[in-house]
Amino acid sequence: MRKIKIVLLIGLLCTAQFLWAQTRLITGKITDERDGMPIAGATVTVKNTKVTTVTDANGAFNIQAADNAILVISYIGYAGVEVNASSASAIRLAQGTNALSEVVVVGYGQTLKRELTSSVTRVKGSEVANTPVPNFNQALQGRAAGVFVESNNGKVGEGVKVRIRGQGSINASNSPLYVIDGIPVSTGSLSGNALADINFNDVESFEVLKDAAATAIYGSRAANGVVLITTKKGRSGQPKFTVGLQYGSNKPTHKRGFLNAAEYVELLKEAAVNTAKYHYNRAGNWRGYASEQAAITDMTTYIEGRLTRYSGSSDWRKLETNTNWEDLAFQDANVGAVDVSASGGNDRTRYFISGSYNNQDGILFGNNFDRISGRINLDQQLATKFKIGLNLAVSRTNAKRVADDNEFFTPMQIVALAPITPVRNPMGAFYNTPTTTYYNPLIETENSEYKSYTYRNIGSAFGQYDFTKNLFLRTEFGIDLSSQNDEEFYGSKALLGNATNGFGRSTWLRNTRYTTNTYANFKKSINDIHSLDATLGFAFEKGTSHTTFTQGEQFPSDDLRSLDNAGKITDGGSSITENAIESFFGRVNYGFKGRYLLGVTGRYDGSSVFGVNKRYGFFPSVSAGWVISEENFLKSSSTISFLKLRGSYGQLGNSLGFGSYAAQPAYVAGRYSGISVLVPGRLGNSDLTWETSDQFDVGLEFGFFKNRLTAEIDYYDKRSAKGNRGFIFNLPVPFTSGYGSYITNLGEIQNSGVEFSINSTNISNRDFRWSTSFNIAYNKNKVLKIDGDQDTLSFNDGRYMNALIVGQPIGVHYGQKYAGVDPQNGDALYFEQDGKTTTDDYNRAGLFVVGDPNAKYFGGITNNFSYKGIELSVLFQGVFDYDIVNGAGGFMSARADWFDNQTRDQLGRWKTVGQQTNIPEARLNRFGDFASPGVSTQYMEDGSYIRLKNITLAYNLPAKWLSKAKLSSARFYITGINLATFTDYTGWDPEVNTDYRAGNINQGGDFYAAPQIKSIVFGLNIGF
Repeated sequence: MRKIKIVLLIGLLCTAQFLWAQTRLITGKITDERDGMPIAGATVTVKNTKVTTVTDANGAFNIQAADNAILVISYIGYAGVEVNASSASAIRLAQGTNALSEVVVVGYGQTLKRELTSSVTRVKGSEVANTPVPNFNQALQGRAAGVFVESNNGKVGEGVKVRIRGQGSINASNSPLYVIDGIPVSTGSLSGNALADINFNDVESFEVLKDAAATAIYGSRAANGVVLITTKKGRSGQPKFTVGLQYGSNKPTHKRGFLNAAEYVELLKEAAVNTAKYHYNRAGNWRGYASEQAAITDMTTYIEGRLTRYSGSSDWRKLETNTNWEDLAFQDANVGAVDVSASGGNDRTRYFISGSYNNQDGILFGNNFDRISGRINLDQQLATKFKIGLNLAVSRTNAKRVADDNEFFTPMQIVALAPITPVRNPMGAFYNTPTTTYYNPLIETENSEYKSYTYRNIGSAFGQYDFTKNLFLRTEFGIDLSSQNDEEFYGSKALLGNATNGFGRSTWLRNTRYTTNTYANFKKSINDIHSLDATLGFAFEKGTSHTTFTQGEQFPSDDLRSLDNAGKITDGGSSITENAIESFFGRVNYGFKGRYLLGVTGRYDGSSVFGVNKRYGFFPSVSAGWVISEENFLKSSSTISFLKLRGSYGQLGNSLGFGSYAAQPAYVAGRYSGISVLVPGRLGNSDLTWETSDQFDVGLEFGFFKNRLTAEIDYYDKRSAKGNRGFIFNLPVPFTSGYGSYITNLGEIQNSGVEFSINSTNISNRDFRWSTSFNIAYNKNKVLKIDGDQDTLSFNDGRYMNALIVGQPIGVHYGQKYAGVDPQNGDALYFEQDGKTTTDDYNRAGLFVVGDPNAKYFGGITNNFSYKGIELSVLFQGVFDYDIVNGAGGFMSARADWFDNQTRDQLGRWKTVGQQTNIPEARLNRFGDFASPGVSTQYMEDGSYIRLKNITLAYNLPAKWLSKAKLSSARFYITGINLATFTDYTGWDPEVNTDYRAGNINQGGDFYAAPQIKSIVFGLNIGF
C-alpha cells in the first residue's frame, strides 16, 4: 500500500511539472480603443482559473498562462473581451458595450447601472468630444432618449431649446437644471446662451435624470429633469499629455431660392394688370377709371416707376442687374479649435489640466463666436481618511451678434430686396432706401457692431472624511461667477443710428451664485444578501444679479464707437436681484440578494421666490426594481442575460424662470410733473407656490446574449398637481385694478409618453467591430385646465396662431384653414366655421385647431464601425409629426402682394380660368381692395425631418508607428455635421423656432430664421 502511495505521489509531481512546463509569462498592454490611452486597473484573468492580475499605470500586465489559454479582460465602463494568450501583447478595449456594469452618476453619489431603480440616460463625453458646435446640448442631439434639443436658428452660440419628457410650464422655465460636478449652475445671460461658455471636451459624462426617483433629490427645481455633468479627473500613473487640433468650414444647410430678375419683373408686370382688372371689375372702381385699360395703364405705369427706382443705376428693362440677395446674407465661414490637456498622478495626488481655444464663424455676415477656456481638477489624499479636491473652470467668450429675426437689419431679411437692385451705387456705397425696397442690412457690416464679452468662473472645492470604509462625510462649496458686457454701436448710416447721428448702448451683467452641500453617505453589504446605500444632507444656495445699462447718441464720427464719445447720454439704469434656497435631502436604496431593489428619496426646499405663505415644499419619491434575471428560473438562461422591471412615483417642483420677486407686491418709481413718485408696480401673490408635478414611471431593462444586446423601454406620465399647485401664469386682470396681470398657480398640464433605446454589438472580433445605438421617444402633451372658466386663450396675431386650449398641446396652432384657390378667378379661399363652406373673405374664415408645434416622435441612431485602426461613426437624428408656421409667408410667398422678392413656388401661381393650383393670382395691394395674405394653413407645413447629424471617419496610427514617433496615440479624423437633411419642409431648415418670439407657448414659428449650420472639419489628436 505504501509503495502505491509513493508511485501516485511521483505521478502527480510529474504531471504538475509537465503542466507547469506548458505555461509561460505572458506580457501585454491594454489601451483605450478610441484614443490609445493606457487603461490602469483593468482585470486580466486566465479563463476557468483563479489566476488573475491587474494592469499597472501604463496599462501593462504580466500573467502566467499557457500559450493556448484564453485571457478574459474586463474594466468598468468598457466591453469585456477574450483573447488568446499567444496574441495578447496589445489589447484595445472599446467603451461602454456592457452598459449594465457602468458606474452612473446620480445626485450626490453614484451607482451601477444595473442597480438603478430610476430612469437615467448616460452619454459619455468621448461620444461628443470634438463636435464642432459651441453648445454641448447641440452635441447631445439625437443621443439620449426622451431629450428633445432644438436650436432656434443657425446663429452661432445662440438659443437652444432643451425639453426632457415634454414641457409643463407656461410662464416659468421648461429647461432642465444643469449641475456640474455637484454644483447647480446659472443659465442666465444678457444675450446668447450661457451654456456655450462651457468646454464640453473636458466632460467625462452627461447623465440625464428623467423620472421622479432620479430627480427628486433636487426637489423644487427638478420637474423639467436634471442634467448632471461630470468633468474629467486624473488617474494614477505616468503623466499623459494630449493635443487636439481642428479646422474646417461652416455653410448653410439649405438655401430656399427666390425669383431672379426676369421672373421678378414678369411677376410684377402681371400683378399690375391683375390688380387693375380686380379694382375696375370687382372692387367698384372707386378711383373712377374711364375703362379697364385705363386702370391697367395707370397700374402698369406705377409698377414700372417702382422698378425704375429699384434698379438704381442699372436698367431693369435690359435686366442689367440680377442680384442674388440670399447669397449675400451668408459669409465665408471657418471653424477652428485647439485643445490641450495633461493628466496623471499617484496614490495621493491626481490632476487633470486643460486649455482650449475655439473659434467659429457663423454663416450669417457679422456673426462670430470664440471661446478661450481652461480647467484644473485636483484631488489630494491628505491622510488615510481625509481627502480634498478642487474643480475650477475659467472661460472668456467673445461673440459678434446679429439682430433678432424680426429686425429689418438682421441678415436674413435681405432676401426681401429686389433682384434688379445693384448691391452698390456708382460711388461704391451700399444702395439703401428709397432705391432698395427696404433697408439694406449689408450697411450694418460697415456701420455698426454688436459685440458681447463674457468672463465666467465655475469652481468647486470639497473635503471628504471617511469615518469607516462604509461611512463618509463630504462638504462642497461651489461658485458660478459670470460677467457679461454687451457693446452696441449703430453709425449714422445704420438703421438705428440714422436719425440720431449714431446710437450706442452698453449693458453689463454680473451673475454670482454660490452653493454649499454637506452630506453623509453610508453604504454596506451584509453577506451578499442585504445592501444599503443611504445619503442625508443639507444645501444652501444664493444668487445675485447686477445689471447696468447706458445709452447715448450724437457721435462725432462713425469711427469713434465707444459710448464716451456720445454727445448726449439719453438713458441709463441699474438693478439688483437676489434669491436664495435652503434644502434638506435624503435618499435610501435597499437591495435584497441583488434581486429586489427599493429606493426612497425626499427633499425639503425653501425658496425666496415664492409667496410668504408657501415658501417651503416637500418633494418625495419612491421606486422599486426587480432583477428578474437573478431568479432561478432565468439565472441559467443562455439567451436572457439581464431582465429588470422598475417603477417610480414622486412629486417634483419648478421654481425657475419667472423672476425673483414675482410673488412680492411692489411699488416702482415713476414721474409726475417732473417729480419722482411711487406708483403700483406689481400686485404680488402671497400664496404663489411651486409648480408641482406628479410623475409616474415604469420601465423594463433587458439584455440578451451575454449583454451584447441591451435595451430599455419606459412609460411615463407626469401632470400638474391639483389643489392650486399647477403651472404659473400671468393672469390678465382689469386695468381698473391698477395692474395689468396677477401671477398665480392656475392650470394643469399633462405629459405622457414612451421611450425606447437599444444598444447592440453586432460584430466583434479581433479586427472588426460594429455596434449600434438607437433611441426613439413619443411624447403627448395636453393642457388639462386653464382656470376652470375659460378653455381657450388665443395668441393669433395675424402672422402666427399659437394658442392655449384645454384638451390640446401647449402652443397648438389655432387659426384659419386655407381651402386653396378658386379655379375660376384665382382668389384665395378659406373654410368658414362649419368646416365645409368656403369664402374668399379672410375675415369670415373660421378658427380651427390646425396643427401642433410639439414634436410627437424624436430620436437617433448611431452606428460605429472599426477595422484595425480605422473608425467610422454615423449618427442620424430625426424629429417627426410637428407643424411649422412660416410667419414671413405673407411677405415672401404672397403672390406679389407688395414689392418683396418672392419664393420660387410663386411661379406656380394661378393665371388662367380653370387652372388647378394652390398659389392665388398675383395682385399688388396698392389700393387696399383686398386683405393682404394673413396667417392660415397656407403657410403651415409638416416639419418632420431626418438628418445626417454627425459622421466621423478616423484613423488611429498603429502601435509600431507610435513607438517610433514616441507617441502614445495619434488619431486623424474628418467630421461632418448636418451634411444632409431629408424633409418636405420648403423653408430654410425644419429645425427652427424663430428667436424674437420663442417661448413656452410661442413655438413652431419661422420668420426669416437662418438655417442650421453644416460643418466639415479636419482634426488631429495626439497623445504623449
